[in-house]
Amino acid sequence: MDQPPGYVVTGSEHLVCRLRKALYGLKQSPRAWFDRFSAVVLGYGFQHSTYDHSVLVRHSSTSIVVLIVYVDDIIISRSNSTGIADLKRYLGQHFHTKDLGTLRYFLGIEVAHSSPGLYLSQRKYVLDLLSETGLLGARPADTPMDSTVKLDGEQGELFSDIGRYRCLVGKLIYLTVTHPDITYAVGVVSQYMHAPRHPHYAAIYRILHYLKGAPGRGLLYKPCASLFVQVLVMLIGLVVVLIGGQFLAIVPLLVAVVKSIMLSLVLVLKLNIVL
Repeated sequence: MDQPPGYVVTGSEHLVCRLRKALYGLKQSPRAWFDRFSAVVLGYGFQHSTYDHSVLVRHSSTSIVVLIVYVDDIIISRSNSTGIADLKRYLGQHFHTKDLGTLRYFLGIEVAHSSPGLYLSQRKYVLDLLSETGLLGARPADTPMDSTVKLDGEQGELFSDIGRYRCLVGKLIYLTVTHPDITYAVGVVSQYMHAPRHPHYAAIYRILHYLKGAPGRGLLYKPCASLFVQVLVMLIGLVVVLIGGQFLAIVPLLVAVVKSIMLSLVLVLKLNIVL
């Protein structure tokens, strides 16, 4: 760590500044904020998930409460309706909070509440991606990959704009949260991020043409006790789909579905940082 430009003390260049107040824009501020927030919620009985440090869980004899934290946005979910008001009051005693009510939109994921259940989609995210690539008026494709095309790392000319390729693949990876049907295709094109070729870039556009057919496609979670049975049935159905003579990888699908379950929650709190 070096002294900031303009504040270098001549003869004491080995000294560094001590952070007394974390502000937006400083590299240390996210860690300082998360440390403070963690200390508050841990004092309420929460524990960090061993799988994701930004997920905190509180178990009791009657219910389970889950907090998902992204910077200063928080989703609160509970196995029953009691106790959420107490948690909101507790957080309000330590932070300036804004209750945004029932979850509708979070990190590009739209949540629609209806009698059949919770429907998760990324329609706006897909439309923005199609607009960025100039494919809003393109003809949709029936499948995310062309089964007659075999991709490898040798055939075709090298694609010059590697940054563009990686950016599109990254956006498609995030789309697998609500589109497990493109997981295999995205996994294939992501294998060539180090040295993409024109056939690989064409495969990305094939995925985008497929998304054009139904930009609002997503996942429906019904309010019943057999949620995990439904997820298992859906995974089995996806695994038996053949693309290019290969089975869909079940591990990426599991990751996508688990992420979707974590995001199919009921409340968002906006926490303004005041240190």
